Amino acid sequence: MFLRRPALLLLLTLVLSPLAAQAVETAKPLAQVKTERSTFDEYANAAEQLVDEALSYLGIRYRFGGTSPETGLDCSGLVLNVFRNAVGLDLPRTAREMAKLGDNIGRQELKPGDLVFFNTMRRTFSHVGIYLGDGKFVHAPSSGGKVRVESIATRYWAQRFNGARRLVDDTSMIGNGAALSALR
Repeated sequence: MFLRRPALLLLLTLVLSPLAAQAVETAKPLAQVKTERSTFDEYANAAEQLVDEALSYLGIRYRFGGTSPETGLDCSGLVLNVFRNAVGLDLPRTAREMAKLGDNIGRQELKPGDLVFFNTMRRTFSHVGIYLGDGKFVHAPSSGGKVRVESIATRYWAQRFNGARRLVDDTSMIGNGAALSALR
């Protein structure tokens, strides 16, 4: 039997329309995946920037109250410089104030860029560093020392570990000073 052109087009439309609808429905989750991947990529990029910036301060001498790499840094001076220069986030001046920001996380949940806190002066949150991954953190240790990387698992640091805070995560990217109020 000979099909006329309009009948053939109608038949093709009926056959192909469910496939077209399925393709449209499939595209929606792909867009969501792209958005999720983009958010993850932003987090990974921010974490990488924080780690790279933190490592650029290795060897800078410790100075109590120091906030300048040229004259020396204390622990919180190091952290505030790293966050300002890497992701544009202005943090409070002291470790104790920094400990009030972001999300509280456990030791097993640590990711690069998280803040790690220690009790080094017989008071909570008296020392802060930046977690690098693989059980390591960077910090400005104490008088006579220099910014360096250490293991969080060494006996001294493990006994004094006070907790950790995440300021940059994969669900709410923090990247400017205006976002700081959202952390408090």
